[in-house]
Amino acid sequence: MALSRRTFSALAGSAALGFALGGSGDPGAPSAYAARSVPTGPAPAPPSADRRRHTIGYDRHSLLVDGRRLVVWSGEMHPFRLPSPSLWRDVLQKMRAHGYNTVSVHVAWNYHSAAPGHHDFSGVRDLDLFLRTAAETGLYVILRPGPYIGAEVDAGGFPGWLTVTEGTARTADPTYLGHVDEWLTAVNRIARRHQFTDGGGTILLYQIENEYDPHVDRPTGRAYMSHLYRKVRADGIDVPLFHNDKGANGHWVPGSFDTGGDKGGWLYGFDGYPEPSQTPPDRGRFGTGGPTGGASASPRTPGFAAEFGGGRSDPWGGAAFDGKGYAEARRTRDAAYERRFHLTDLANGLTLHNVYMTVGGTSWGWLPAPAVYTSYDYGAAVDEARNVTSKIAPMHQLGHLLQRVPDFARLDRAADVTAHGLTVYHLTNPDTGAHVYVARNDGTEEVTSTVPTAAGGLEVTVPARDARLLTTGLSLGRRTLRSCTAQPMFRLTAGRQDIALFTGVRGEMARLVLDCPSEPLVNRLDPDGAWVYNQGALHVSVPLGEGGLTRVLVEHGESETPLLLLFADEATAVRLWPYDTPSGTVLVYGPALLREAVLDGSTVRLTGDTIHETGLEVWGPRGIDTVEWNGRPVATRVTAAGSLTTKALLPGVPAVTLPRLGGWRRKAENPESAPGFDDSTWQVADKRTSYSTTPVPEGGPVLFADDYGFHYGDVWYRGHLTDVAGLKSVSLGYSTGTQGLLMAWLDGEPLGVHRMPVPDDGTAGRGTWTDTAVLALSELPQKRRERLRRKLTAPGGHVLSVLVRRMQHDQDGRAQDTHKAARGLTGAAFKGATPKVRWRIQGALAPDPARGPMNNGGLYGEREGWHLPGSADDGWQPVALPHTGRGQGVAWYRSTFRLTVPGGIDASVGLVLDDDPARAYRVQIFLNGWNLGQYINDVGPQHTFVLPNGILNTRGTNTLALAVLSDGSTESGPGEVRLTLLGSAAGGVPVTQVASPGR
Repeated sequence: MALSRRTFSALAGSAALGFALGGSGDPGAPSAYAARSVPTGPAPAPPSADRRRHTIGYDRHSLLVDGRRLVVWSGEMHPFRLPSPSLWRDVLQKMRAHGYNTVSVHVAWNYHSAAPGHHDFSGVRDLDLFLRTAAETGLYVILRPGPYIGAEVDAGGFPGWLTVTEGTARTADPTYLGHVDEWLTAVNRIARRHQFTDGGGTILLYQIENEYDPHVDRPTGRAYMSHLYRKVRADGIDVPLFHNDKGANGHWVPGSFDTGGDKGGWLYGFDGYPEPSQTPPDRGRFGTGGPTGGASASPRTPGFAAEFGGGRSDPWGGAAFDGKGYAEARRTRDAAYERRFHLTDLANGLTLHNVYMTVGGTSWGWLPAPAVYTSYDYGAAVDEARNVTSKIAPMHQLGHLLQRVPDFARLDRAADVTAHGLTVYHLTNPDTGAHVYVARNDGTEEVTSTVPTAAGGLEVTVPARDARLLTTGLSLGRRTLRSCTAQPMFRLTAGRQDIALFTGVRGEMARLVLDCPSEPLVNRLDPDGAWVYNQGALHVSVPLGEGGLTRVLVEHGESETPLLLLFADEATAVRLWPYDTPSGTVLVYGPALLREAVLDGSTVRLTGDTIHETGLEVWGPRGIDTVEWNGRPVATRVTAAGSLTTKALLPGVPAVTLPRLGGWRRKAENPESAPGFDDSTWQVADKRTSYSTTPVPEGGPVLFADDYGFHYGDVWYRGHLTDVAGLKSVSLGYSTGTQGLLMAWLDGEPLGVHRMPVPDDGTAGRGTWTDTAVLALSELPQKRRERLRRKLTAPGGHVLSVLVRRMQHDQDGRAQDTHKAARGLTGAAFKGATPKVRWRIQGALAPDPARGPMNNGGLYGEREGWHLPGSADDGWQPVALPHTGRGQGVAWYRSTFRLTVPGGIDASVGLVLDDDPARAYRVQIFLNGWNLGQYINDVGPQHTFVLPNGILNTRGTNTLALAVLSDGSTESGPGEVRLTLLGSAAGGVPVTQVASPGR
């Protein structure tokens, strides 16, 4: 087929920029650019939107950016799970500071598209703003716009309206592809302005599709992937493209599909989510090889772990973690877990790493897929409340190591070595001669063993299910490391000296040997270190963590450039912050976070966070003599370590006081259950055909909510009945996501409630739950039964009212259109009578322009705006919490509260709901009109809900509304409702309030 002018220009531009990725026409065939030998050398400078042209290439070892080797250390973060754009900068700065050089982001189609052809990138959905913020932070971006993303979001990211379109999703079906092309056009119009290749931004890689393992060997699958590839290229995207294989299956390696003659633009990546009990698999140089061997499936492209589990999702009921929630995910997938698996990947030659998730976030509103509840904390290194957790330590160490020690960008397998009780990987850099050893303990007991190295045997102790990284022959600037039992974290030059940091577990003895042909002058700057010079080698021993940071200064000898050796345990290492500026590298020690360092003449201006009182020590380029911290000068003195250190401690964060919630008002709703309710404006449910995968009952109308445009939240049905004499029972078929329920009234009398079961280990992944609620009149309480019988014998029509909490759409991971399974009622049958029924249906009103289509459902209070700030509630009944009552239906509770968090304090606040777990009710939580989650009291496991700053007004008044849905079988709450402080720091970022329009 002929190329359009745009397609030709895009492809020609790619070639001109020097792509060096595995060719798609010839499996793994590198371009001439990639074939050149690229020696080990400094990594590229941190990226920015510098308006300069850049090249992105590769060989089998790593990416090549402007001819320099780049190891990608990326963390996954989803802007749509943090609906406060000001806070994007906060978490991106935390990622950069902790060693990440890249952020990977899904772009959720459903979040941006409320209707076909409509794509909203404003407000909290401002993709352009996010990409600018990432560039300003100095992070590369891996952009993942789908069209299908999975990610435990509703329908896997497909918009609700796509569930009622013809055509089969994730195939070459032309109707589906037409919608996809509109979506990609909208995304790519923004993305192409932010590509690193032309200096417009920092997009480094771009993903098409996600874990697409169906149809791999079928023409429709190959045609689909080819279409996506060509479409993205035609839209002007010229950075490397990739797909993430769902496991090491060898799916979609270079050459798997037609790219229209475009060669060198495709990378193979794969995912891995190992269990903590699993032995880390070898998926690369030490693996089995072949198409299912991980990186060996594409031997001429660099090893790429496109998703590696930085935690795990948890289902309703908490079956994944025994009801303990994400705290247990973080405990079981702790720092040792991350270190053991990541070091194994590094040993296997993987140089593109993406940790999913690094920042978990919140699946607020109706965003979550059926498989998860509101919180998407994920047990990630940065928790849902934006707190950096203890599992950041290996991420921090490895990230800075891979950025600042270039030897790790090009490692080859070396001669095998063995050590009793350990699995040992041995690699070497062919350019520098440095040797790298990963010593892994897969057992349940600590192991002390001697690892044979190029510098002799090194005795190391490796805790159970942990790993250690050892190096020999590593350059430390102008001197050479012979060996060290502690792991290197970085080497850099600051001012007149080289600096190298070595880290390990608190209490371990770090034993370092430095090649010194001539005896140097050694200055032990802290009392914990010890040293001895012997036969051309300096031996240094330091107990890690005893006194915080230990400094040993090595001068003279064979080099006139001083070498400062730093030793730190994990807790200390995460308070060391290297930061590159145009004038040189700055190294800061002490605060909880360094956000930014700017050199202004002889002044270094630092911004960051403190939690506890702390000292501040700064190394930097020559000539700096003044330090500012968060805009204020601090008094310093010069140290023997060549640093400036503060004469007084930086203050910690002052106490933050939260108010007690009170002044509650209550109002019951569901007037839809009353027979006289006016539903004349509701849609008539009389369709006879549907594109749903759920069959339409023979002879019956389509009752599926999506077919009438109601894609999210609760939906009401009113069936107008005649000829009901003798009615004995009503059977209502319905289909929902996990934890859906149905409740019904007949002529205003409650018929009862039916709910889907709580998932267990075997059913936690089920995305669609179907059942039939059989509501027998004979099972009603006697008085209610008698009232209803009298009503049914009265002349005239009768009304069956049904509320369905539909929950969310299934994902479509297997490309079987499972996202099209019905939500809501699927059919109705009657026993004892054969009434004629005319159905009407009502769900959410038009999407909120600020909060988007997933904020609201179809409850009466939502349609009337009771969740919004400014809604009149002065006529509501005053109540005190806890409040209990019994009854089927919905009641609303509203309160306002005022926060007075001092300026310059970043306080993360949560809402806690707690009650007797035997009480069956659920709560939708609205803060200032934003639907921040759903609480199910008798299911859990979530009790604490994060209230993100920007939606939460930390220096003003907030409106809290709770929509409480009770099944009537027990007393219902809400019980205890309180605010809680989830974390605080002195510092933070300026926060702009997110639009929260009221009545």
